[in-house]
Amino acid sequence: MPIHQKQPAIELVFLRLKEINMKILLNDKQRLSVPAEIFGYHFGSRIEPGVFAMASRLSPNYRGGYWDFYRTEQGGFFMVPHSDGQFLVCSNNGYEGYMSAEAFGITACLYVYSHATFTQGGKLLDSCADQFHLLRDHAKGHPEAMAIFEAID
Repeated sequence: MPIHQKQPAIELVFLRLKEINMKILLNDKQRLSVPAEIFGYHFGSRIEPGVFAMASRLSPNYRGGYWDFYRTEQGGFFMVPHSDGQFLVCSNNGYEGYMSAEAFGITACLYVYSHATFTQGGKLLDSCADQFHLLRDHAKGHPEAMAIFEAID
């Protein structure tokens, strides 16, 4: 009779999307190709300057500077000021609070993507609508999700 050894129990753990929250910093080559792939020529003429302008409107202590570009695991795109500081965010909806550079960048991008869906047409409208939903889903898992959603709601 064979000897049966007790097998260890296998525990399966399912991670929800909000617990994963992966992002990829784009390198110099990708900084040109990825936004062009998503937004076409509109990135440099409407999206990027729109995010900079929105950042200036949202935060009295934003003073411009270099921005990092990120891609989420699900294909979302967002920009983040290259800063370790906190940004005071004052939204038109009455939200006021401090955010990290990443949360601030996500917030500014969500505003711009949403606005573009009401003011643009064609492929840019479709791209911005897709990016809004992808980035919003990504933001759900961010440590500052509550602040992001309070600022954009």
